[in-house]
Amino acid sequence: MDLKIAVLPGDGIGPEISAQGVAVMSAVCEKFGHTVSYEYAICGADAIDKVGNPFPEETFKICMDADAVLFSAVGDPKFDNDPTAKVRPEQGLLAMRKKLGLFANIRPVETFDCLIHKSPLKDELVRGADFICIRELTGGMYFGEKYQDDEKAYDTNAYTRPEIERILEVAYQYALRRRKHLTVVDKANVLASSRLWRQVAKEVAAKYPEVETDYMFVDNAAMRMIQDPKFFDVMVTENTFGDILTDEGSCITGSMGLLPSASTGEHTPVFEPIHGSWPQAKGLNIANPLAQILSVAMLFEYFNLTEEGKLIREAVNASLDADVRTPEIQVEGGAKYGTKEVGEWIVNYIKNA
Repeated sequence: MDLKIAVLPGDGIGPEISAQGVAVMSAVCEKFGHTVSYEYAICGADAIDKVGNPFPEETFKICMDADAVLFSAVGDPKFDNDPTAKVRPEQGLLAMRKKLGLFANIRPVETFDCLIHKSPLKDELVRGADFICIRELTGGMYFGEKYQDDEKAYDTNAYTRPEIERILEVAYQYALRRRKHLTVVDKANVLASSRLWRQVAKEVAAKYPEVETDYMFVDNAAMRMIQDPKFFDVMVTENTFGDILTDEGSCITGSMGLLPSASTGEHTPVFEPIHGSWPQAKGLNIANPLAQILSVAMLFEYFNLTEEGKLIREAVNASLDADVRTPEIQVEGGAKYGTKEVGEWIVNYIKNA
């Protein structure tokens, strides 16, 4: 198979983890006889500094011409600490999602037995937790009408029936391939937008009688994820709720550096780690590359290259079992490995498999 990949390293630790993702992808393609080419593009704070736009038109064109996008992270403290900034790195991420029509964000939450001790939850609660959060990505408050002055501000949480229907269809397809249990998360007791979500969800649910569908207010869902994470199989929700719940879900595993994600929709799919740019670690060779590498596994699986994805997951598990880990997840007394060294170990495992 020929693959054309747009690579967007972004800001902070992005270039460091991106390099390891590309190295793993190249090793897998060589192993399985695929041809892969890469085209790099700027985004985020890096792009603002260079051209004044966090998602330039040239970057958009490169993404549209690719089969998939391997994205890393955006964000920089100089924008975080300036509430008056009119252009921000995160606007580039939102623009990419909107312009590529990436309405479905898929975030698996899966625990690793060897890292259970890193989870803030008790072993008996978290061991075996395995669910997927599906977040609507191009609607709601993040994209609704906004206003701000010195005395008043508002964000509009607007949704249409077609937007809700299409993300529910994605969620049901995942539920059918898994344990046939879907939880629709909303705030229908307070918000009109959530009442439309629940109305449409009940209509769509009738088309999937083989899937057990339940409905949960977002505050209850947040509590249930901590009390009983194994309850969930597939969870679907709107943009803002999904942003919060997926970060909560990531903590269950013990490290945000372990979880990949995919964003799919109308055009080129994007694969990225769920963590941020961690600018404080930039250039220190300490960032965990595993979420980026597992995003490469999701990329291969998107194209039905399941054996390729399986080998990457096997290599990641092997690295953890061998205590080849970056500092934040290393066992006490374990050897020191940096971003680059972990990536190199996984590449070598793939080549010798």
